[in-house]
Amino acid sequence: MISNDIVSANNFKNPSNCITIGRMAPDFTDSSTQGVITLSKYREKWVLLFSEPVNFGPISTTELIAFTQLYAEFEKRNVQLLCITIDSTFSDIEWLMDIYKATGLQVPFPLLADRDAEIANLYGMVNPDRIYEESVRDAFIINPGGKIAGILTYPVSCGRNLYEILRMIDSLQLTYENNVYTPANWIPGQPVVVPPPHTFEEALQRENEGESLGLNCSSWFLCYKD
Repeated sequence: MISNDIVSANNFKNPSNCITIGRMAPDFTDSSTQGVITLSKYREKWVLLFSEPVNFGPISTTELIAFTQLYAEFEKRNVQLLCITIDSTFSDIEWLMDIYKATGLQVPFPLLADRDAEIANLYGMVNPDRIYEESVRDAFIINPGGKIAGILTYPVSCGRNLYEILRMIDSLQLTYENNVYTPANWIPGQPVVVPPPHTFEEALQRENEGESLGLNCSSWFLCYKD
């Protein structure tokens, strides 16, 4: 770790206790397999910041391969991938070389060396209860404004479903750009849900004029649109 800088807008001393959706993502600067990385330099982009609990681990290796194979899909969505590891940059490079020799794939995103767990602590990835602590796979989706838009935690035994992560990013981007929600099992191209009404007048309007507003309402609070 080179340095870290907790975003002042958070206004808290121990960010690991307050990492929630809607918060500003704590800023940091760290060394990586692609040089020095500063999180805040990726403003105006979406960022997927995800951790790998062990270098050369079988599940972690399959994830780096899967992220590489789907990298173009993340690029299409203006998403920067940042992978946090617990080892040194030298070990990270060795891991990438091992993947390249075995598969011919060059991992196109940086691996950040978090040997002292400063980033992990900033993002609440270190369990304070050392007795029951288990390694996990954490991921944070950060929007172009620098706020945490989504948080995913997987057990160490379970590899991530990248297609679900892409679906979640698609949903978050729709909400960010158009102020709409997505229903259960939604996939891109399907109808979305408009946010619920905030006043009785708005509820009446949807009840009586939903169709003319371009809405397909099954009730006053649940309305779909294409």
